[in-house]
Amino acid sequence: MKIFITGIAGFIGFHTALKMCQEGHQVIGMDNFNNYYDPFLKHSRARILEEKNINCKFADLRYKNEIDKLIFNFKPDLVIHLAAMVGIRYSMDHAKEYVDNNIIGTMNLIEVCETYNIKNVIYASTSCVMHGCELPWNEHDTFKLQINPYGYTKLINESQFHISNIPNAVGLRFFTVYGPYGRPDMALFDFTKSIIQGEEITLFNYGAMKRDFTYVDDIVQGIGLVVNNMTKRDIYCIGYGQQVELEHFVDAIESSLNIKAKRKYGPKHPADATETWSDTTKLQKLGYRPKTPINVGVNNFVEWYKKYYKLLASI
Repeated sequence: MKIFITGIAGFIGFHTALKMCQEGHQVIGMDNFNNYYDPFLKHSRARILEEKNINCKFADLRYKNEIDKLIFNFKPDLVIHLAAMVGIRYSMDHAKEYVDNNIIGTMNLIEVCETYNIKNVIYASTSCVMHGCELPWNEHDTFKLQINPYGYTKLINESQFHISNIPNAVGLRFFTVYGPYGRPDMALFDFTKSIIQGEEITLFNYGAMKRDFTYVDDIVQGIGLVVNNMTKRDIYCIGYGQQVELEHFVDAIESSLNIKAKRKYGPKHPADATETWSDTTKLQKLGYRPKTPINVGVNNFVEWYKKYYKLLASI
């Protein structure tokens, strides 16, 4: 199968591309290598992909002609749309960037896919579209008002694909993805870096938060199952299926580093949900079985982090 991945140099895009290539698919993709976080990490991912003969094209969803050329030349059987402006807290003060990238950019991609009769698209949504619903969150929840721009742009994405003329368009609501080559703006990366450097870490809502942390390999397992079970319209929750308290999450990082964190406690951030928790019953019917508990996943990340930043000698 010929698979085209947007956001291929991003965290989930990178891991998805490697897995799809490993399974024998022909994979290329695009990324705009923006500077929301250090582009060096994106270029590191892209170099690894290029070594596997996975071509990473420089292109931006905001410019329809750039997508058009790539889709026309490659003629994919499947598009996996993972490109987006991410970051819940950052979105609060940069809403227009999220509208331009996530809504207008996605509309450009949809129109190109419709033009060239691309029959299959898998696209990324997010668990935060279900904020305010009764836990655990599932695909049938009634939406509440969104509490950050990132959330409402992803909810609009679901509507965009639902009414599109793409024959098969399936959305995936990811739950707090973490793992090697993860994003520096996410808690695991930020906490690990700060603990190593002896800096304080802030636990919002005075530490009283829970997340359904999902290791990236489990996310990719779920994506692979959907690739092999495309339907006309569907939404799937992809999480580990268990809640982890924020304090326990930090405990796991401390244990992997063998360093005690300097914990500081602060009030709840207005963009944050207090708890997340996935109901993956629907995806389990396709064979989904997450395999990575939090202690194992955190340790895998820490080992990668130390190797990547060449800190083995000093820890």
